[in-house]
Amino acid sequence: MSPRHVFHPTLLREYDIRGIVGETLHEVDAMALGRAFGTRVIENGGTSVAIGRDGRHSSPTMEQALAEGLVSTGLTVHRVGSCPSPGLYFAVHHLEAGGGGMVTGSHNPPDYNGFKMMMGTGTFFGDDIQKVGALAATGAFAQGTGRIVDETVLDAYVARLHESGQFGRPLNVVWDCGNGAAGPAVEKLCRALPGDHEILFLEVDGDFPNHHPDPTVPDNLTDLIRSVAERNADLGIALDGDGDRIGVIDDKGRILWGDQLLAILAEDVLTKYPGATIIADVKASQTLFNRISELGGNPMMWRTGHSLIKKKMAETGAPLAGEMSGHIFFKDRYLGFDDALYAGVRLIETLSNRDQPLSAIRDQLPQMLSTPELRFPCSEERKFAAVQDVKSILSSFENITVIDVDGVRVNSIDGWWLLRASNTQDVLVARCESSSVEGLARLKAELARAVRRIGVEPPDF
Repeated sequence: MSPRHVFHPTLLREYDIRGIVGETLHEVDAMALGRAFGTRVIENGGTSVAIGRDGRHSSPTMEQALAEGLVSTGLTVHRVGSCPSPGLYFAVHHLEAGGGGMVTGSHNPPDYNGFKMMMGTGTFFGDDIQKVGALAATGAFAQGTGRIVDETVLDAYVARLHESGQFGRPLNVVWDCGNGAAGPAVEKLCRALPGDHEILFLEVDGDFPNHHPDPTVPDNLTDLIRSVAERNADLGIALDGDGDRIGVIDDKGRILWGDQLLAILAEDVLTKYPGATIIADVKASQTLFNRISELGGNPMMWRTGHSLIKKKMAETGAPLAGEMSGHIFFKDRYLGFDDALYAGVRLIETLSNRDQPLSAIRDQLPQMLSTPELRFPCSEERKFAAVQDVKSILSSFENITVIDVDGVRVNSIDGWWLLRASNTQDVLVARCESSSVEGLARLKAELARAVRRIGVEPPDF
């Protein structure tokens, strides 16, 4: 029996394993994770695991420790090196591995790092992650002599991204890699795609010297918006730190949010699959769900979280899904995981086969008024209970309906507001949407009243 290991209580999260390097996350954690996860893979009948890493300064040492832990269980470790998270997901499929491990801090600050795991080609989250922690605490790891094999899958991954594309007119596109892990793949991809492509901040740099690689924050899109204008480009595409979330700028320099992008992409998918289920998370606009219905599809509102969406896609056979945060999942002509590079390719394909610019397509969508994603500080110990407390008092509110698939989404004649507990931070997440200024104001006031009744003071919004 190997030494027991207890992870810091904040490391094991709902979707992944994540912490601050040198404070809550150390190389010994990566090695223990390798031993525990490797044991689970073997129990599942696997004999190999593919692993990759992002461009953070701590990722090479974390990757090495993870590999050593996996090898100690007797597994063959296919090490694919630096890549975006979807590149690692592709490698698991391509190499027919029994599981996958991506060393990445995603879009978190430079001092963070963590791990995203796959069991076979499926998801690994929630209870699976907690069971890894419990197994590590017992030290009952599998024992064996494995090996490390260095693999090169970048060319195969990039070829898979564009091989089924059916492109029309050439487009002028600007990409912003944000010095994240997707840079080398984007560079190869742009050589293969038709049209004119410029790439900003291509170099992988764990300090993220130009801007933070999170395309959901408008301030991080300033350089891309300027470059789209200067080049008179058809669109701009921004990627997060590990390449699984996309941000989009139209030809007029406006941001398209995840639900707007999904509404555009759904049209072609539903032409091919009439009546198909399209999944979006609870933060998405009601106009998206209405649009899917108008196109003849079956809209499904589901819980926020990339692992949760992927699992629901597998259960329902949905060919397309997405989140407000920019995770876009294609099963149609692809492999069913979130890949910002592939989403970008599909958007380019869609636009290249239409006569209208992206701005005109966007303007045809109903225009709603909404808040940005609001975040209310709330402790890890309190946040889930706080949402339940709000749910319990909603019976005293008049003329509303409540959807509780993930937190509470409260519908009224004015529109809707949402309150849910973040699975990754010690905050409550909220959003409001209405068709009028007055309606939005009433929704915001109702949301503020609800959280104040449970002792949470909302920030000004």
